[in-house]
Amino acid sequence: MSDDDVLRSRFELLRDAESADPADLDALWADLATLRPEEMLGAWRGGDFPTGHPASGLLARIDWHGKRFDALLDGHPLICRDEDGALYSNTKYAGGGYSSLWEVGFRGETTATMVYDAMAVFDHFKRVDDTTVMGIMNGKLEAAFGTADLYYFWLERDQG
Repeated sequence: MSDDDVLRSRFELLRDAESADPADLDALWADLATLRPEEMLGAWRGGDFPTGHPASGLLARIDWHGKRFDALLDGHPLICRDEDGALYSNTKYAGGGYSSLWEVGFRGETTATMVYDAMAVFDHFKRVDDTTVMGIMNGKLEAAFGTADLYYFWLERDQG
């Protein structure tokens, strides 16, 4: 089994678990490769790791689908589904704004990071494989979620 296959297996075990320990997610994160912001351009379908973070409940309530990056300075952090199932950019829950992609240092590495326009919140990304990334949200999370705990999620390239 290749190193890439081992990483993918670890990712899938944590994604599919009934509950995921942040320490295990941090260990996986440490082993993943960093990304350039340009690699995040396009549409993504998302989900989260089952850590019990309050963000999970909020994203379920607003029917979060994923993220979309049309350009480095033109990001849509909360692509949601409306009552009819159509996708739209939900700026209300993104602090009233959109986002940008930057290279930002996090845990001693520089990686692609989504910076919210209207909130002091950052989503850092690392590569699981060619179509999947792991994300960690950090910043001033307590105001939005009532906890300073990091939020762990994943994105897969949206094929349609």
